[in-house]
Amino acid sequence: MVTSLAEVPLGRAVEVQSVDGARAFRRRLLEMGLVPGSSVKVVTVAPLGDPLRIEVRGGQWSIRRAEAAQIQVKKMTEGVVPRRSGAA
Repeated sequence: MVTSLAEVPLGRAVEVQSVDGARAFRRRLLEMGLVPGSSVKVVTVAPLGDPLRIEVRGGQWSIRRAEAAQIQVKKMTEGVVPRRSGAA
């Protein structure tokens, strides 16, 4: 089931399916490693619900809920290791 990153429960790991939005926004996220097939986890949510702190490829960064709503994700299958791009 595909949903947006803004709707993912705290602590749940999901797999990125696509990044929508303005070209500059998509490019920035893709350059930072938020590419289709990568794993992302919602680590914390600010007290008023915005922003979200997410973990991507071992790093953590904050993203606005409106931006997270433009990132389509799906629940990861149990026991499946997400793909990683780049050298090991």
